[in-house]
Amino acid sequence: MRKEPKKAHLLGFIQHGVNSHATGMWRNTKDKIGWHFSRPQYWQHMARTMERGLFDAMFIADELAPYSTHDNSSDATVKWAVQCPTHEPSTIVPIITAATEHLGVGVTLSTMFVHPYAMCRLLSSLDHLSNGRVAWNVVSSYSKSEWEAYGHVDMTPRSERYDKMEEYMEVCYQLWDSWEPDAIIADKESGIYADPAKVKVVDHEGKYFKCKGRHFCAPSPQGRPVIWQAGSSGRGRDFAAKHAEAIFAVHPGVERMRQYADDLNERLETTFNRPAGSVKLIYGLQTVVAETRSEAEDKYERIKACIPLEGALAWISGHFGLDFSKMDLDENVKNLEVPGIQGLFESIIYAKDPKGLVPVTVKEAALIYAQGMGMPVAVGTAKDVADQIESYMDDGGADGFMLAATYTPGCYEEFVDLVVPELQRRGRYRTAYPGNTLRANLAAD
Repeated sequence: MRKEPKKAHLLGFIQHGVNSHATGMWRNTKDKIGWHFSRPQYWQHMARTMERGLFDAMFIADELAPYSTHDNSSDATVKWAVQCPTHEPSTIVPIITAATEHLGVGVTLSTMFVHPYAMCRLLSSLDHLSNGRVAWNVVSSYSKSEWEAYGHVDMTPRSERYDKMEEYMEVCYQLWDSWEPDAIIADKESGIYADPAKVKVVDHEGKYFKCKGRHFCAPSPQGRPVIWQAGSSGRGRDFAAKHAEAIFAVHPGVERMRQYADDLNERLETTFNRPAGSVKLIYGLQTVVAETRSEAEDKYERIKACIPLEGALAWISGHFGLDFSKMDLDENVKNLEVPGIQGLFESIIYAKDPKGLVPVTVKEAALIYAQGMGMPVAVGTAKDVADQIESYMDDGGADGFMLAATYTPGCYEEFVDLVVPELQRRGRYRTAYPGNTLRANLAAD
């Protein structure tokens, strides 16, 4: 019997700010026409557009403070609107979910400066208010600006940050699982609302955290949020393979995608006794689509023309922990060692050549990264974009795609109007939501 082709999962990748993952887009003549990012109406429209396109979720990335590695200052970050200003991500979850019935929301929240008790309460509350449509992108803060803003002179070393996150998750799981399913009695005649014998007091005393208390929220529709991760280093991939239900990864082409998929599935099976394919692999993708290929190519050129070089250098400096303002713009980035996000740095090295043999200069790396973090860009008609999507699924092992914003809301309106129907015609995309929670929709094939 012929196996049905895999259907894509789609998410909108954005930040709660004036500019997301394509630096300089606030200058684009097609960006936010008639909208303002800090007003509810903008987010309601974005959410309804994505739900019209049957997206699994809007995925909100975050950074806790303006990048300050470039020239030891955040001046360039502020000057060129490099993901700045950016508002707190969880604040728009109720706005997004109140405007929709099915669309999920993934929020990026750091484990480094918030106690797990407070994190669990926030996420359970959001899961209740959204009727089970929240995911948590679990991160540790990676840039010096974040640590300085929160009063720390030095960053905790990467390996210790992962040790801390492991214990963090242990506390969270205990809290989310502390209420038994039948703990709530709600007997008006006796006045008893809940049976304390069925609400466990979590008593945790570990290396990094102490917690003694009951979870302040009754079980939410999903019990716990969908756990999302973007681990790219060896330790990060292990963390993702152990905890995640879905993983976001950035790879510039099919070969790197397939290597990542094979590696993750091997870790799932051999190290963590989880079935291969049980974690959804969602790869970053930027699209520029139009009715004709030439029109799409013109749009793409206008997008690239909006990127300021100094702003691009400020972004990669912040992400990778090196001050690129002090480097020769013609230097080969392959010769550099970065303390920041290793997997994303590799995406730049392989952006021009699948084998990483073609040199990428500092200037090229900055402009590539500022356009979309080194993820592939699909430019063309709906058929061109759908062809590329199918290749990444069939040959690269992708289960779906995180569609990085360019100009908004137009980039999502165009994708929904043009590409979604093409994918549906090919049988590669859903025609209705299969479930009522984000977990159920993500789990569907």
